[in-house]
Amino acid sequence: MNYLLGAFKPACNILITFNDGGNRKQVPLKKENGQTVMIPLFQSQENIAGKITIEPMQGKKIDHHGIKVELLGQIVRELDVPGDIYEKKTYPFEFSTVEMPYETYNGVDVRLRYVLKVTISRGYAGSIMEYQDFVVRNYSSPPSINNSIKMEVGIEDCLHIEFEYNKSKYHLKDTIIGKIYFLLVRIKIKNMDLEIRRRESTGSGTNTHVETETLAKFELMDGAPVRGESIPIRLFLSPYELTPTHSNINNKFSVKYFLNLVLVDEEDRRYFKQQEIIIYRQEETS
Repeated sequence: MNYLLGAFKPACNILITFNDGGNRKQVPLKKENGQTVMIPLFQSQENIAGKITIEPMQGKKIDHHGIKVELLGQIVRELDVPGDIYEKKTYPFEFSTVEMPYETYNGVDVRLRYVLKVTISRGYAGSIMEYQDFVVRNYSSPPSINNSIKMEVGIEDCLHIEFEYNKSKYHLKDTIIGKIYFLLVRIKIKNMDLEIRRRESTGSGTNTHVETETLAKFELMDGAPVRGESIPIRLFLSPYELTPTHSNINNKFSVKYFLNLVLVDEEDRRYFKQQEIIIYRQEETS
């Protein structure tokens, strides 16, 4: 019985390390099993370099048909020709100035991952594989044009509101500043909220699937406004788990953000106006 249990033990340990792993910034990444781990952070056009160490279990040898490392499942480096491994062996690897235009993303239905995959190809015993995630974040300069948003909400002869946001593009730690003007109020408004919603779309055409999350709900007003009143808006984005906007990534998915202005009257009827905004990542200054 002990012999049979031993047959299913892994034939070796595989360790993947990055050359600058000790100094590189680490960020949290939530895995599929719900566990959060710290992962090294990279940007597009950086070198992905390190070492892969393969150590056979004591008393075992690895008879293999070749060893390779893959990045993103697209770039492949052959590490070794067919042969045997009797003791611990380390292979350096490097992928130079890798183009990684899209950020790591963990959504409801979509995960955009960057992974190193090591494969020890074997015949009868089956291949041995090991994976190492890393996170990619890309930074943008502030947009040269960032127009304000001005819109109206109206119900004929009952309600007329104008609202204004200071701009249409925000970085992840930005502040939404604006104002709401009540030009006509003939219904009894109970409260008014500002919501941030994330819309994740996957697929295309009739096969498009959409998931919407409300990430933030900020109460602007509690009670009935009067004509001529104005309500200021100041909403800090840093407390919320936002990501940059993703637009039609490889024709697979999109991630968009919306500001929803929601009014509720005394009969619990809801009125809302929705406006898309762009979210981007701005490099942090020390």
